[in-house]
Amino acid sequence: MRGILCFFIFIAIVGVGLSRHFDSANKSGQSAGGNAMAMATKPEPAPSASSNYYRTVTLNSDRHGHFQTDVRVDGRTIEFMVDTGASFVALNEKSAAKLGIHPSARDYTYRTQTANGVGKAARVRLDRVELNGITVRDVDAFVMPDEALSTNLLGMSFLSRIKWTHDRGRLTLEQ
Repeated sequence: MRGILCFFIFIAIVGVGLSRHFDSANKSGQSAGGNAMAMATKPEPAPSASSNYYRTVTLNSDRHGHFQTDVRVDGRTIEFMVDTGASFVALNEKSAAKLGIHPSARDYTYRTQTANGVGKAARVRLDRVELNGITVRDVDAFVMPDEALSTNLLGMSFLSRIKWTHDRGRLTLEQ
C-alpha cells in the first residue's frame, strides 16, 4: 500500500515539474519538445461577437418593459416579442402566411392557454430562426388565429437552445 502511495506522489511531482517546464518554455517562445504538448498548451482565442462560434445580441426593453425585435424565419423578416413565459414560438396566421405556412382548420388540434384565454393552435416546425447572427434550426412553433395572437412570440422553443440573461431592462442572448 505504501508503494502505491509513493508511486502516485512521484507522478504528481513529475507532473508539476513538467508543467512548470512547459510554461516557462512557452513564455520564452521556445518549443517544449513535442507538438502535442505545444498544441495542448496553446491558448484558445477569446470568444467575440464576430467569431463564427460565438454570437451576442443585446436587446433593450421598450417603455413597457417588452423586448420587440425583428427575426428572420426561414429567410423572411417578421417582428416578434421575446416571451420567456411562452413555451413555444407562436405565430399569428398573418405572419405564418408570409412564411408560406397555411394550416387548414383540421390542423388546429392543440389547445392553448394564453393571457387572452383558451384557444386552438396548429403545430409547425420552422427550419431556421435567426436573430442578428444567432441561428437555431428545427424550431417547434404554433400558429394561432390572428384574433387570438396579435403579436408573434419568440418563446422557449427558441430561447431554451441558447443562453440568455436579463438584467435591468437588457436582454442578452448568446450562442
